[in-house]
Amino acid sequence: MSLAPRAVLVHRRTELEELLARHGTRGQAAFFLSTRGRDLGEIDARHAAQQRALSAVSAAIPVDWRRGSVERDDLDRFLFAPDDIVVIVGQDGLVANVAKYLDGQPVIGINPDPTRNPGVLVPHPPQAAGPLLAAAVSRGVDGGVESRTMVEAVSDDRQRLLALNEIYIGHSGHQTARYSLRVAEGNSERQGSSGILVGTGTGATGWCRSAWLERASPLPLPAPAAAALCWFVREAWPSPSTGTSLTQGLLDVSGELAVTVESDGLVAFGDGIETDHLTLSWGQTITLRVASQRLRLLG
Repeated sequence: MSLAPRAVLVHRRTELEELLARHGTRGQAAFFLSTRGRDLGEIDARHAAQQRALSAVSAAIPVDWRRGSVERDDLDRFLFAPDDIVVIVGQDGLVANVAKYLDGQPVIGINPDPTRNPGVLVPHPPQAAGPLLAAAVSRGVDGGVESRTMVEAVSDDRQRLLALNEIYIGHSGHQTARYSLRVAEGNSERQGSSGILVGTGTGATGWCRSAWLERASPLPLPAPAAAALCWFVREAWPSPSTGTSLTQGLLDVSGELAVTVESDGLVAFGDGIETDHLTLSWGQTITLRVASQRLRLLG
């Protein structure tokens, strides 16, 4: 006898919950906000919208299904099962936070506040949760699912990092990062820069796009589902020992970008989460490529 499906509800604490955790009472939180020209009412409204969305999604889960729930700060301690259906209620960034912990599970993105959230990765209103949960079961493995490319970084001591948007490699203290860069074509160069970005088509709408626009790059950015990555060196400068000829490019599914560290204190982190990082010391090499894992987003 097969087990009933399990729906895992993913969310994050609201601003109101964070304020109450920090200040203890509503009165103290209201006073704190008033000193900064803000009102508790707007935060109350956003909290209420989030709670309504969570309640609507919870009510839409069939009564005979198994259930799970995890808050963003606990994701690294939560065990997702291979047959879970993951329902993410929150901002687009929450999907990126979850993606690196998944391996093929279908994801439903619910937008609790479309007036504030663009809804690129959380395109659905709360009332759509019921039909989407049913569709996740009835459509099979690939039906109606948008498969989004992810990027991985693997160091020579087998540390691994996975990201949906981009991976950044640079100095932990935002000083000059010194390294040797080797591109897929085999060319290499010693560089000093503000770091390297390696991004997916999903990430090409964010940090990588900023680098792309800043230099008026002719590079064609990859689409979210394309098995390709773009990469940019930030603020490379020439010196007697460093060059600036290799500062951007594309990687296909068989391509790799290798970075060999030539200074202490370099780190690699994904999707802007600096606390979850790889630490890289002098002489280490980290390789970036298209990940075998993909985010499966239910449309």
